[in-house]
Amino acid sequence: MRNFYIYTNHTKDGNGETTRYIRDYLNRRGCICSEQVNDKVEGIIVLGGDGTMLRAAREYVSCHIPMIGVNLGTLGYLAEVEKEDIEPALDSLIADQYDIETRMMLSGIPVIAGVSTSPQTALNDIVINRKGALHVINFNIYVNGRLLSTYSADGMIISTPTGSTAYNLSAGGPIVEPRARLIMMTPVCSHTLVNNRTIILAEDDVIDIEIGAYKQGEEQEVDASFDGRCPVSLNEGDKIRIIRSDKVTKIMKLSEVSFLDTLHKKMSFL
Repeated sequence: MRNFYIYTNHTKDGNGETTRYIRDYLNRRGCICSEQVNDKVEGIIVLGGDGTMLRAAREYVSCHIPMIGVNLGTLGYLAEVEKEDIEPALDSLIADQYDIETRMMLSGIPVIAGVSTSPQTALNDIVINRKGALHVINFNIYVNGRLLSTYSADGMIISTPTGSTAYNLSAGGPIVEPRARLIMMTPVCSHTLVNNRTIILAEDDVIDIEIGAYKQGEEQEVDASFDGRCPVSLNEGDKIRIIRSDKVTKIMKLSEVSFLDTLHKKMSFL
C-alpha cells in the first residue's frame, strides 16, 4: 500500500502535529498522501477516536476503501493504533502486512405518515430516544412482518456486532465478536422486567419499530439517530424499518492485534 488519505479529527489533533508527523513519515518512505479521496487512494488513516471512525465510515462507505484508526481519544475499539505504535503500524501497512475485516452495516428507512424517506446507514447502531419531556416511549416491534412484542422503555438500540461495545454495552447488551453477522435489539431502561433483555436476530431479518400511542390527547415525539448523527423525528404511528445494509465497512487489522487483545486491554481500564 503506497497511496493514503489522512482523515483527521481536528479537535483531537488541534495543532495538526500527529497529522504532519504521519504525512512526513509516509513521504520519507516514498508514499503519497492524497489531499482528497480519489480512485488512487488505497487506504484511509483516521486520526481521532471511535466517533471519528464512524464519521469516516459513513462519509466514504461508497468508496470501498479500507480504513485504520489511530486512537487520539480515550477508549477506542475501532481506532486500534495508539500514538506510540504509529511507526510500526505504518510500516506494516506499507509492507502489506495486514488483514481486512468486513463489517456489516445497518440501513434505517424512516416511514413518516406512511411515506418512506431516504435511508441512512450506520456502522454501530440506530438509536431511538425520547425527545423533549422525560417520558416513557411505547414501541411496537415487528420482525419480518409479524408482531414480536410491545415495549415501554426510555429508548431502543438496534446494533451491529461492531456496535456491541458502544451504547449497547452501556445499556446492558452483550459483547459480540465484530465479524459476526447478526442484529441486536437492546431496550434502554425497559419499564417491564420481562422485556429488559437483548434480542438477537438474524442478519437478514427485517425489523419495523413503530412508535406506539402515548397518553390520550398527548403526542409522542422521538428521535432516531444513526451512529449518533442525522436525527430524524418520529411521531406516534411513524416507524423505522431496519435491515442489513448492502454496504460494508472495511477495516484494516494488523496481524498482531485481535479483537480479544483489544477487548482485554480496553476492559482493564473500566
